[in-house]
Amino acid sequence: MRKTPVIILNGFLGSGKTTLFRNLLSQSKSKKLSVCAIVNDMSELDVDGELIANTAIVEGDNKILESISSHVLSSKIGLKKLDQSISKLLSNSHPDLIIIETSGGCHPMPLIRYFKNHQKVNLSAVLVLVDSLMLAHDYDYGRTLITSMQQNMREGKRGTINLLVEQIMFCSHLILTKSDRINNNKLEDIVNHIKKINPFVSVNPIIFEKLSIESIFKIKEYNYDNVKILFDELQPILEVEENTDRPYNIETRVIKDDRPFHPERLWDVCHKYLDKRIYRSKGFFWLASRREHSLLWNQASGGINLELMGTWLAAIFENKNNGLLEEEMKLLKERLANETGRFGDRCCDLTVIGDKDQVNQFTEKLKSCFLTENEIKRWENGDKFKDPWPKKIVRLNN
Repeated sequence: MRKTPVIILNGFLGSGKTTLFRNLLSQSKSKKLSVCAIVNDMSELDVDGELIANTAIVEGDNKILESISSHVLSSKIGLKKLDQSISKLLSNSHPDLIIIETSGGCHPMPLIRYFKNHQKVNLSAVLVLVDSLMLAHDYDYGRTLITSMQQNMREGKRGTINLLVEQIMFCSHLILTKSDRINNNKLEDIVNHIKKINPFVSVNPIIFEKLSIESIFKIKEYNYDNVKILFDELQPILEVEENTDRPYNIETRVIKDDRPFHPERLWDVCHKYLDKRIYRSKGFFWLASRREHSLLWNQASGGINLELMGTWLAAIFENKNNGLLEEEMKLLKERLANETGRFGDRCCDLTVIGDKDQVNQFTEKLKSCFLTENEIKRWENGDKFKDPWPKKIVRLNN
């Protein structure tokens, strides 16, 4: 029986996995390819799962997407849920390919071990995405990757640098994201330092997280022989981590509120308290100065992207010139009546992921940016709040 090929998208938090994942799914739809998706999010909010579910290929078809949240795939519970998801997808359809997006804290080795003797699927490749800018700024274009990991080993630490280096060790193809923002000579330095860590890897710089779906289908099979020695060396260490969903001192916090952010206060907090120990924060929110916009918050390391998801239903209802028919307005009013928040469907749902020692402080500072009750009264009476955020934001296309 023909085994279904599987591609794993692995990589640290904020490396661009979800953007690439969405792009590949959109390509598969336009080319009429049967592709199923499994997305893993460390957070209970499952932001990545919701983003993938809203792509044109997935929307309305629950047979081709499985979402696993709150558990990292490389844990025992994560692997069990992965097995259930694969069985469900194969029973519902006969895909040409299954693409799995792991969470940023996922170690590749337990996944590779799981697929090695699988009876129904065949692991084609482990694609690891690495942020070129992060390597440039934090690790001198990759030069200090090995020495930083060795320092951790001497001190008996299992930090995120261990995870990053080990992800590179196990990958078959390494995708350098944001490579267009690196000088070509320096990009070559990054490639050379990566090759010292994994001499077998194929390094592919890509721009705007774009990779052709055809090139994915040309990949044949993951070479297990290349990592046999690594299995023997790392097995004792990873056995300690397989029962935890928060490895490498990574913690997650969830912020849920129906209030908007004060735009200037949010700007000031991000500039003062956001540093590289906050690995990732993401989710959906709104600003008091932009009450009609549903926004996607997308932060990795020191950079924040604001993306326009659409218009809140409450904003459409409030707009006297919305162009809706009377019956449509009635249905919209009924739908908004079922919302639990004070401002209709408007809400803020954010996940913050970072170093255990830093994540609590940043989360509390973000919470302080919501409008106070007094500010809400002023806002409802027409007061304006200064908005230093860029007026031009990215519109998120499916």
